[in-house]
Amino acid sequence: MTISSKKSSKSNIDDAHANQSLLSKALTPEFHWGDKDEFLDVIYWMRQILGVLLGLVWGVIPLKGYIGLALFILVNVAIVYIYYNSFQKIDEEEYGGASEILKEGLMTSFSSFLVAWIILYSALHSESGS
Repeated sequence: MTISSKKSSKSNIDDAHANQSLLSKALTPEFHWGDKDEFLDVIYWMRQILGVLLGLVWGVIPLKGYIGLALFILVNVAIVYIYYNSFQKIDEEEYGGASEILKEGLMTSFSSFLVAWIILYSALHSESGS
């Protein structure tokens, strides 16, 4: 294989990666993220979806108080850590360390979680006292 054909095959692989949707990239194990912002976008949006889903689950269960808040943080951080460390096998130093990845989108996810949790909990479990 000549140098030009190696470069050509590498550019074909890069073109194929560029044409993939962000969702398919996120669901591909050990995907090589050329653009670091794309990976952080995946973490951000994964957290938003996770925040709403956990809020709905906590509202149905019904969890209350500090236990619900602590469990949300624990589950949210654990899922993101497992995703980037075991599924994607990302070198966290390329992104500024584990803390940078783990805090990406955490506060907005927390607010989405709270809104979903409070609304569903109030709708399902509030006493109608009149």
